[in-house]
Amino acid sequence: MRPIYTVPALTAMAALLLTGCVDNSGSASSAPSGSAGSSGSAVPVAVKKDDAVAALLPDKMKSAGTLNVGMANNYPPNEFKDPNGQPTGWSVDLTNALGQKLGLKVNFDIGTFDNILPAVKAGKDDMGMSSFSDTVEREKQVDFVNYYSAGIQWASAAGKTVDPKNACGLKVAVQATTYEDTHEVPAKSKACTDAGKPAISVFKFDTQDQATNALAVGQVDAMSADSPVTLYAISQTKGKLQTAGDAFEVAPYGMPVAKDSAFKPALQKALQALIDDGTYQKILSKWGVESGGVKTATVNIASKG
Repeated sequence: MRPIYTVPALTAMAALLLTGCVDNSGSASSAPSGSAGSSGSAVPVAVKKDDAVAALLPDKMKSAGTLNVGMANNYPPNEFKDPNGQPTGWSVDLTNALGQKLGLKVNFDIGTFDNILPAVKAGKDDMGMSSFSDTVEREKQVDFVNYYSAGIQWASAAGKTVDPKNACGLKVAVQATTYEDTHEVPAKSKACTDAGKPAISVFKFDTQDQATNALAVGQVDAMSADSPVTLYAISQTKGKLQTAGDAFEVAPYGMPVAKDSAFKPALQKALQALIDDGTYQKILSKWGVESGGVKTATVNIASKG
């Protein structure tokens, strides 16, 4: 396993490129923070509790009145910190809406990405919400309620042509433990070495902001991240970065819950209710990520595909 590279010495200019401020044509940045009974950014519309869906909750969750959600808040615009250090992003809005639909107060259990699945499996968290790609491998550990469809999108410095299909010998930044780190870029690198070409040098960072800054200051040749994340990063760097090729390997995002969890049916139906009443679409539109929206709340779609 390659070491995690950190960039404490990045210039102040680079650090300002990604400050966590939201700017999607004014809609997200002007939204009020906080919502009733929860932490994080506000849902763009009022969400009413669905008594029929809430009745499906396990008795323990009904009694507690709380939805504990594991999250790594370092992957803008999906989930990250606002200027006050509070969780924000479109998946935060979606989680708050789910809590309101279920009549539960949302508690974001902020931690590292690789600790979320163990916390869900152990029952410490009721669910995770951290841009997890639903994969057959992960489904061996948890079940997923699928809520979005995202591809992989590379970025390069503006004016510099990079082809993700021909990246042998390049330096590529990724956020550690993401699918791009554990699967996508290593597979490309192996294909390079199998063909007798130089391997891809993978630079792993603790947060996506660090990976983006590394590209912005020229430490690496490209970065790889989920499509909504890359497009948001490009928008925040004000012309310093560009897309490199088209999005590929489109895959579902899923909210992990414990295997055969009694909470899973309630979560799936709550998500479907938000899709049906239009709340889901309004949240995606607020953040400019509606292209990956789904019409049906599915479960474990990776193994069924």
